[in-house]
Amino acid sequence: MSEPVLHLDGVSVRQGDTLLLDRVDWRIEPGQHWVVLGPNGSGKSTLLRLAALQLHPSEGAVHVLGATLGRSDTRMLRRRIGYAAAALADSLRPGIGAADVVMTARFGALEPWWHEYDDADRERARELLKQVGCGDRGDHAFGTLSSGERQRVLLARTLMTDPELLLLDEPTAALDLGGRVELVGTLATLAADADTPPMAFVTHHVEEIPPGFSHCLMLAGGRVVAAGPLEDVLTDETLADCYGLDLRLACDAGRWSVRVAPAT
Repeated sequence: MSEPVLHLDGVSVRQGDTLLLDRVDWRIEPGQHWVVLGPNGSGKSTLLRLAALQLHPSEGAVHVLGATLGRSDTRMLRRRIGYAAAALADSLRPGIGAADVVMTARFGALEPWWHEYDDADRERARELLKQVGCGDRGDHAFGTLSSGERQRVLLARTLMTDPELLLLDEPTAALDLGGRVELVGTLATLAADADTPPMAFVTHHVEEIPPGFSHCLMLAGGRVVAAGPLEDVLTDETLADCYGLDLRLACDAGRWSVRVAPAT
């Protein structure tokens, strides 16, 4: 059996008197693409920060790419992980070019003048922009892009270092309907590519689960409600347990939808 890409073993996270995650177990194996679902405050972003080595657990162990958090050089490990969260977009200078946003990921930087780059770096950044559907936006200032374009540029940035794990924390949160549809389509394209590393994508909405994603983790109150293959885990019953509502799921051509059960 191959070694998991990510293994959270009995992980808990406390901040003061608040328990954010409670004894979470989670494994991502090679070739798997996970969607992480749960209501606000369920611990989804905390979970991804642990996986991205941005946060240490209060209890339990975090194993990523064959190394253990606390026993390895996290600076080197982080370069092998593609991680995108809302805070990154807020940290970028509005005038920086989209291609530079992607290229600077090579050194985990926010500006191109802090390190030296060559023509191969610039070419790769532009190729990645094409891959996510923003090939004509390379010279545009990041701050002038639409919300959807900015998220796709940040997705391209996560791919710049040839990561072995992709972690995407609510990339659709600030998008309008068109931007959400485009980004979910881009994620579906990545999932269909055998060269794409394992992904974990956090969202609130089952409608945003991209075709090709294989597994699902549901969180509520910092605890795992269910985890496993998508079609086994994503059921009316588990969704009701997760959100506290009587819900009905449907799937058509790989796209999920949900509605509240009719009153009886």
